Amino acid sequence: MKNGKVQIGIIGCGGIANNKHFPSLKACADQNEIIAFCDIIEERAVKAAKEFGTKDAKVYTDYNELLKNPDIDLVHVLTPNVAHCPITVAAFKAGKHVLCEKPMAHNSSDAKKMIDAWKASGKKFTIGYQNRFREEVLALHKSCEQDELGEIYFAKAHAVRRRAVPTWGVFPNKALQGGGPLIDIGTHALDITLWMMNNYKPVSVSGSVFYKLGRDEHGPEGNVFGPWDPKTFEVEDSAFGLVKFENGATIFLEASWALNVDKSKEACTTLCGTKAGAHINSGGSYKTNELVYNKAKNGLLMEETISPAGVVAYFEGAGSAEGVTEAKQWLDAIINDKQPLVKPEQAFVVTQILEAIYKSAETGKEVYFN
Repeated sequence: MKNGKVQIGIIGCGGIANNKHFPSLKACADQNEIIAFCDIIEERAVKAAKEFGTKDAKVYTDYNELLKNPDIDLVHVLTPNVAHCPITVAAFKAGKHVLCEKPMAHNSSDAKKMIDAWKASGKKFTIGYQNRFREEVLALHKSCEQDELGEIYFAKAHAVRRRAVPTWGVFPNKALQGGGPLIDIGTHALDITLWMMNNYKPVSVSGSVFYKLGRDEHGPEGNVFGPWDPKTFEVEDSAFGLVKFENGATIFLEASWALNVDKSKEACTTLCGTKAGAHINSGGSYKTNELVYNKAKNGLLMEETISPAGVVAYFEGAGSAEGVTEAKQWLDAIINDKQPLVKPEQAFVVTQILEAIYKSAETGKEVYFN
């Protein structure tokens, strides 16, 4: 560190970097400096360095060259999914701390390599699940920790968009992303739900994956991000999974970029416990994020609703509250040698479950974990 600030190198200067990480790190300028930027498109890295870097920030097109820079303490890996593993492993071998954007990897084999490299490095590692840092998510998690819901034995993880297919970057490219809405936004909903239940021991997974609207010539109609090209839409447009756990609990996961439903619910969870239930509403159909508790009291069924100010940020160009909170706690973990909120072992289980849903859909069989 220099002057008490973490020295950061950014690998990948695209949408998630510009709309989440750069503004969020700028809001934490007392804790960090970005001294190096890398992107395969040099102009992106140059632009980012001018806007967010130190005066002498360096620009690279080869991440291996960036990793040779001895002044860098921490690397943020903000690339397409299939590049997460090789870059993260190389960063740990170079002696850097690593934040990798979600999901950890596009398959569990690569995720395991990342875990092994992290454990061998002695450095810190976290995954970019910023939705954990939303006000209502933190409040619900505290309720779960205090056993206010009792045993949570059934839950739903919601990541459903009616028509909001991302039409920029490499999102429809299966070779670079590894999948569509399941791996892109389903991963957030599953992470939140597992975290609430503190349940990371899956036993089996059944999944269904659909390639319907994405490849239909009429599918792009009404898309909030503009029309996509069905001929180049390689990934699924919706996916669903049923996950059973060692303790008998069950989670139903639903994810879509395009689905004929009347409401969009994204990065949401529904929890059913023995004492009470709760659910979070957020996404395109909600002006503000809502947290609703439900229980029986004095012989009546009651609902308690909390509606905090603000909404989830979807690429509006400024650091969201949860993005800034994520950055602050992550930098604090490095500076003061603490554990980050999002632990690699937890993110690894998320990747395992997502991969199992794809595998179950492909084989038509339930997937069992050892």
